Amino acid sequence: MKFGLSIFSTATGMPPHLAAQKAEKLGFESFFVSEHSHIPISTDFPIGDEVPLIYKSMYDPFVALAAAASVTSTINLGTAICILPQHNPINCAKSLATIDQISGGRVVFGIGAGWNAAEMEHHGVHFSDRFSVTSESIEVMKAFWSEEITEFHGKHFDIEPSWMWPKPIQSPYPELSLAGAGSNILKRAVKLAGGWMPVFATQWHESLAGKQTSLESLGEDQQTLRSLEEEMGKPKTIVSAMGLPATPQYIDYLLEHNVERMIISAPNDESTLCEETIETYAQAISTYL
Repeated sequence: MKFGLSIFSTATGMPPHLAAQKAEKLGFESFFVSEHSHIPISTDFPIGDEVPLIYKSMYDPFVALAAAASVTSTINLGTAICILPQHNPINCAKSLATIDQISGGRVVFGIGAGWNAAEMEHHGVHFSDRFSVTSESIEVMKAFWSEEITEFHGKHFDIEPSWMWPKPIQSPYPELSLAGAGSNILKRAVKLAGGWMPVFATQWHESLAGKQTSLESLGEDQQTLRSLEEEMGKPKTIVSAMGLPATPQYIDYLLEHNVERMIISAPNDESTLCEETIETYAQAISTYL
C-alpha cells in the first residue's frame, strides 16, 4: 500500500511546496491539496457549528501543485479534492496537463462534486446539477487529454471540434479518483474515473450517510466495485482511503483489504504543527515502507 499526505494549503500554514518537499524526503508516495474558492457567510457547515478559518483561506490548488512540482522530483501531486463543477472543464484540463508536463507526469486528480450549495451557485452551477456537471466535465477533460481533435455535445457543455496541447505526459491521462459515498458514487467511480476516494468515518453514525463511508462496509463496497468493473468491462478501481489516522489498527485493516493508497491528513493551521505532524506520520508508516 502507498501512503499519501494531504493538507489544506493556506497562507498561515506550512507552504505547500515545502510540505510536499518534506513529504517526498520522508518517503510519502503522494502529496495532496484540497480547495474552496471562497466560503459564503450563509454556509451551513455539515461537520461543525462554525466553518474553520482554513476552509475560508485555501490557496488555489493548481497554483499550489505547480509550486510543489518545482521543488520535488518523485512524489505524485494531486487534489483531494478538486470541486470540479466549480471549474470550467477546458481550463481545468489545461491547468492539469500543464502541471503534469512540468512535474514529469506526476498528477493524481481527485474529484468531488461539492457540498456547499451557496459556494457552487456563485460559480453559476445549480446545486442539483452538480453530479451531472461533474460527469460531463470529466468526459470533456478526458477527451481533450486523449484526442487530437475534441468535440462534445452534452446538457451542460457544447464544444465544436477543437485542439488542445500540451497533452498530459501520462497517457491517456492522469490517474483519476472520484470522492464520495454511496452506491451511485461507486458506479460513477468505475465508469468515469477508475479510482475511488472514500472518506472513512472512524465512528460511524447514520447521519454520516452520503457524506462519509463506514469502515465496516469496505469489504462489501469492494465486492460491489468488482461486480461493476466486470459489468462495464473496466480495469480494477484504485481505492485511495482518506479520513483515517496513521495507526497500526487502521493501516493493517486497509492492508488486509488490499487498499491501494492511504491518504493521511495533516493539520495546517500553522507551519510548526504541520511540520511536526508530517514527521510523526512518517515515523508511523516507516515500518510499512
